Amino acid sequence: MTSLWGPGMFFGALVLIFTGYPVAFALGGTALLFAVLGSMTGHFDLVLLNALPQRTFGTMSNTTLLAVPFFIFMGTVLEKSRLAEQLLETIGALFGRFRGGLALGVIFVGALLAAATGVVGASVTAMGLISLPVMLRNGYKADFSLGTIAASGTLGQIIPPSIVLIVLGDQMGVSVGDLFGAAVLPGLALTGMYAVYAVVLAFFKKDVAPALPPEARSSGWELARRVALSLAPPLTLIVVVLGSIFAGVATPTEAGALGAVGAMGLAALNRQLSMRTLLAAMEETSRLTIMVVFLLIGSTAFALVFRGLSGDVWIADALTSVPAGALGFLLVVNLVVFILGFFIDFFEIAFIIVPLIVVPAQRLGIDLTWLGIVLAVNLQTSFLTPPFGFSLFYLRGVTPERISTLSIYRGVVPFIAIQMLVLLAMIFFAHPDTPSLPRLI
Repeated sequence: MTSLWGPGMFFGALVLIFTGYPVAFALGGTALLFAVLGSMTGHFDLVLLNALPQRTFGTMSNTTLLAVPFFIFMGTVLEKSRLAEQLLETIGALFGRFRGGLALGVIFVGALLAAATGVVGASVTAMGLISLPVMLRNGYKADFSLGTIAASGTLGQIIPPSIVLIVLGDQMGVSVGDLFGAAVLPGLALTGMYAVYAVVLAFFKKDVAPALPPEARSSGWELARRVALSLAPPLTLIVVVLGSIFAGVATPTEAGALGAVGAMGLAALNRQLSMRTLLAAMEETSRLTIMVVFLLIGSTAFALVFRGLSGDVWIADALTSVPAGALGFLLVVNLVVFILGFFIDFFEIAFIIVPLIVVPAQRLGIDLTWLGIVLAVNLQTSFLTPPFGFSLFYLRGVTPERISTLSIYRGVVPFIAIQMLVLLAMIFFAHPDTPSLPRLI
């Protein structure tokens, strides 16, 4: 009966979240509740909770997570100073005669921002702050707008320099540089498929993503002037931030600080930097950072008790008895990672699941670098999956109360389907030559 405690925790958290209880406290509260119940029945040792303060301190002192407030502040300053709004509207103006122009802008700018941050929480929240008001004001449907923002911001899971790839490289014993190189094509493929979906949907459904009104369009020298004044400076900031990481000049945290300073500089050049703007940006940054940190602490507590109740043993038992060779192994592993991604952080998945699958994968002749990319795409997919997708929680924090959570869930469904198609294509078509894994082409 011990194996039932892990699934029981999942459904317990699910019930709490559907009652409207805050997600971070639902995860932490479920962990404490099951820790007490497990100790009363002899299935959990309360001594394990002594590790929770240390893990919480580790979360708070993690220098990588320090990038989150920097990039949130960067996005908030761009939003408060209307620079980001002008950026998206300029890209929309480039496609102003066509429906879905703003969606294309969100996708491409979101991909650049995701690449600059490497932190999904920062990417999703920043894109939500920057683009959602613009899209809604121009007549875009809320579901489509929210899905586009969540999917574009979550590209930070796969586009280098992704923190996910760094963690996977460490846990799997493969070169992070090789993972970065192998992740470029899937990242570009996802971005391109998002753009194709937006264009096709806008073409067949006129009211979902309407074209900009005639008075908002421009052409000729007027459009060139708007591009020079609105598009070039913010894109230059993003390229400089990303380039500093790729060149090895700065860490993601240092690049985030550079981006924050650069955003203030651009706001000053645009004559939009004021004490009121800075105070509003700092207040918003503090609120969103606290939300992200509490989500991480709650998920850490949940994962700690989950392991204490032998949830990891339950998973290991399932993986050691997989039929159908490499193909069955890949399908089961990806299904397990997909489900775990509903309610625990990718750090926890990397530390619990990845060490368990490395040895079986090597015995089956599966290339570990390729497997790492497959897992990264899967983790990206699971971050969008209702009801526990963390990107949905981040986006909910910056969405007006008049927009329901169900709208966010409906909006991400098509993008989840796109990510699943890419994942299946990688498993069945794009794998290296593996004798025990059949090719379909």
